[in-house]
Amino acid sequence: MALTDPLTNTLGLLSTMARAGVIAPLRPDKYLRIGAAMVRENMGITSGFASAAQRCPDRPALVDEIGTLTWRDVDQRADAFAAALQALPGGAPQTIGIMARNHRGFVESLIAANRIGADVLLLNTSFAGPALAEVVSREGVDAVVFDEEFAPTVEQALAERPDAVRIVAWRESGDHDLSVETMIGEHYGRQPKRASAKSKVILLTSGTTGTPKGASHSGGSPQTLKGILDRTPWRTEEVTVVVAPMFHAWGFAQLAFSAMMACTIVTRRKFDPEATLKLVDRHQATGLCVVPVMFDRIMALPEDVLSRYSGRSLRFAAASGSRMNPDVVTAFMDRFGDVVYNNYNATEAGMIATATPADLRAAPDTAGKPAEGTDIRILDAERQEVPTGEVGTIFVRNSTQFDGYTSGATKDFEGDYMSSGDVGYLDANGRLFVVGRDDEMIVSGGENVYPIEVEKVLAAHPAVAEASVLGVDDAEFGQRLAAFVVLSDGSATPDDLKAHVKKNLANYKVPRSITVLESLPRGSTGKIVRRDLHALLETGGNAT
Repeated sequence: MALTDPLTNTLGLLSTMARAGVIAPLRPDKYLRIGAAMVRENMGITSGFASAAQRCPDRPALVDEIGTLTWRDVDQRADAFAAALQALPGGAPQTIGIMARNHRGFVESLIAANRIGADVLLLNTSFAGPALAEVVSREGVDAVVFDEEFAPTVEQALAERPDAVRIVAWRESGDHDLSVETMIGEHYGRQPKRASAKSKVILLTSGTTGTPKGASHSGGSPQTLKGILDRTPWRTEEVTVVVAPMFHAWGFAQLAFSAMMACTIVTRRKFDPEATLKLVDRHQATGLCVVPVMFDRIMALPEDVLSRYSGRSLRFAAASGSRMNPDVVTAFMDRFGDVVYNNYNATEAGMIATATPADLRAAPDTAGKPAEGTDIRILDAERQEVPTGEVGTIFVRNSTQFDGYTSGATKDFEGDYMSSGDVGYLDANGRLFVVGRDDEMIVSGGENVYPIEVEKVLAAHPAVAEASVLGVDDAEFGQRLAAFVVLSDGSATPDDLKAHVKKNLANYKVPRSITVLESLPRGSTGKIVRRDLHALLETGGNAT
């Protein structure tokens, strides 16, 4: 049996790729050019762009606020920018930080860096100067490509790195010594000297509770490709609207995968819910890639606005990055069709599980079933597997695990299974449910409480739009629960909400304080920034 497994796996991969159109009736010489282009790209994360430039050079590749670029355009512009980087007075950079929103400058910088063998550090656009300074220093960044709006932050971060090259990716006004557009113009038609070394992309962990860590990735595997195509209905040479931030692991993966599928990538610098629906309809997009909070904002649009858009071209609307609101998932599918796919990913482990629309109809808060080639084990504190339905730490084994943190550290392993850092459980149908981070469990009076359980109960109250719960130090109980809520109307008081929790959960799960906020603090990927909530309590927020 073991001898036939490689053949079976190969045949399965070929069948999946043919069904998705990756393998298509093309001339043999075109396949040879595609293969040669991918080899020149060192079979790296940006290989899809090189492949698409050979497969369908005149097809639209990227649509942003400036206009449309074909795959040939993107390829030639990336070559020009790569040649310009090599022509810099100090020579080609070794590590390039990109602090840019979704647009052509981000994409071209990414590809160009790969072509000269430079590592790429994707920087969160919400970084403040001190946090950015720490990260660029730690990662040895010697060039930063950034949107003009982030210039003050970049200058503050590079105050002690005067020799670092500054290149503007998106200009709002004025001239700059170096910009992506001018450097492309000055070197257009030139070829860079291709690097023999394979560059790496350094993705930063979310850092919602501390300083983000750099996780280095050098690429996935054919098994990863098969897993995505078997679970989500991608097809080659269609249109995908990518509004998830491309600097984040999820948005970056959707960008790279769209290129691998030669799908036209439609994007815009800043997310706007109505504009996103307009892009889907205008371009008849079959795919939409978002972070979960974007579903919330779309479904919060007034009915008269929602009714202007069909969205019926969509075959999938894929999200990842944080927990989805089950009510919003159901409402989105009721209006736009059963197209929502919830992806449970980790920066360090890549794709772990996917919930299909059928999974979400059955259990709207599930993370889905393990992806192709991924094994999941739920382990207790003694590293023993727990029974079905019981909560434990989620450990995963797959081929998309990262190369390690750039600090030299790595994740916690049990054998060849890596801890995802989350806790959860598997149900009798093999569906995964994520309860929270393993470091978010609250021990109050000797009892374990997972914030998500209390958050769900609070969010079920008709006056609550959203809720977040965390643990804070308490002299009597060790920890106590503090809740933060956003009200959909003002009819509920904190005491009303405490009574509501008490009716549904044990006494020790009732928050000792409830703070009403106008909105929860979120990072640019939609995750709640818990350290900001802690800071609010420390500064004496309006807790009751």
